[in-house]
Order: sequence, then structure tokens, then C-alpha cells
Amino acid sequence: MKKLLFVLSLMLVATTVNAQIEAPQPSPSAKTVQTVGLTEVTLDYSRPAKRGRDIFGDLVPFETLWRTGANANSKITFSDDVNFAGTDVKAGTYAVFTKPGKKEWTVMLYSDTSNWGTPGKWDDSKVVATTTVEVSKLKNAQESWTMAINELNMDGAHLQMMWDETMVAVPFTVPTAAKTQASIDKVMAGPAANDYYSAATFYLDANKDLPQAHQWITKAVEANPDAFWMHRRKSLIEAKMGNKSAAIASAKTSLELAKKAKNADYVKLNEDSLKEWGAKM
Repeated sequence: MKKLLFVLSLMLVATTVNAQIEAPQPSPSAKTVQTVGLTEVTLDYSRPAKRGRDIFGDLVPFETLWRTGANANSKITFSDDVNFAGTDVKAGTYAVFTKPGKKEWTVMLYSDTSNWGTPGKWDDSKVVATTTVEVSKLKNAQESWTMAINELNMDGAHLQMMWDETMVAVPFTVPTAAKTQASIDKVMAGPAANDYYSAATFYLDANKDLPQAHQWITKAVEANPDAFWMHRRKSLIEAKMGNKSAAIASAKTSLELAKKAKNADYVKLNEDSLKEWGAKM
């Protein structure tokens, strides 16, 4: 009994040591996802509070590189290539660093997002965009550091940063027109070969409207004549429709293309089908 009590006490001590207390963080993390036109923009950052302190020029010194928040790097992610205040920026995730000033801020996008705070050694080659923006005074003081995507329109928005009575905003544009035009061109041009192939494959597998499936697969192979896998699917549809001569012709085409592509799997599949359908090899 004493031995059991001793073991239980050790387990209790181990559990107590490993336990972690959950408590509110002084600078809680925040995540904002905003669609701008057809582009998704994501902000990940931490939100320190004012708590009666003087912020810019005191807690955050002027003309000094700042992490732009608290804890890990504040980050912005663009799902598409954008133009950030006049500089073309590739789709991706970037750390947001700033140098606050009394009348102007310098805002920089930095390709290395792995720093906790500011980099130990600043690397100018990792700066993908830099701009200077004017400071605006807020009518109502902002208690917590805030980053937001506002002033949205079809082609862009502003990255706004606010704390205490200070706000700065960086304009950026997104490729809405180009993406929309590409979508229009694709739809107006009609389905692509893979679309016809996928539709025909579904109809074959579901045993639905085989003549329609044959029309689709025919359009697929016309658009992509070297696709041995499409000719293979065409042969299977024709065989299921009872048109063995057409199935054999399609299988032979698929076989020759598969041999040319050195695809042993499709070579065997076609040879097995041709044998099953009594084709002369």
C-alpha cells in the first residue's frame, strides 16, 4: 500500500511539473483574411495594448526599425502578384517592417519571415518593396495595435496600421482585370480537352448516356491527339457502346502512342483489350 501511494505521489508531481497554465497573452495574436477583387490578402500579427503609455516617439522610438507589432514578425500574404505602392511584388508571404517617424513612416516588405522581432542582421537584398507614407491623426485613439485591409475597391485596397492616435496607410493594387479577362477567355473558348475527358470518364464510369460521353471524348482527342490515355478511354466507351471495330482502332492508336511515350502500363492495358476484342495484332 505504501509503495502504491509513493508511485501515485510521483505521478502527481510529474503531472504538476508538465502542466502549463493557460492565461491571456499581453499581445494576443490576430489573423485577418480579406478578399480584394479576386486576390486573397492575409494579415498575421500580434496586438500590444497602449495601457496608458506614450507610444510613438517613446515606447516605439522614431526613425528606428520596428517589428510593427509584438512577438513574431507581422506578416502579410498575397495570393497573387500585386503592386505594393508602386513596386511589383510576387505572390507570397512577407514580414512587414517599419521605421515610424513624426510625419512619415517608411514601410518595408521583407522576404525573410522567420525572425522574432527585427532581424539580427538586416539584409537589404531581402527587401522586396519599400515606400514612405504620411502619418494621419485618428479622431479616436486606438487602444490596441491594429492592422487592416480597408478602402477596398475592385482593383486594390490600403494596408492600414493604427495605434494610439496614429494611422498610416499603404495603397496596393491587385490583378483583378487580368484574372477576370483570363476567366472570360477560358469560359468563352469552351471546355478544354481535360474537361471533355473528365466528363466522358464520369459518364463511362456511371454508365450514363454513352453517346454523349463519346462526343466528349472525341473532342478531347481532337484537341490533344497525342494523349494515349484519352484514346484509351475512347476505346473503352466505344467497346461499351458495342462498336468493337471503332474500339479496336482507338486502342491501336493508344497502344502506338503509349509505346512512343514508353508507358508500359498503357501498353499492357491496350494489348490486353485488343486481345479480348479479338483484334489482329
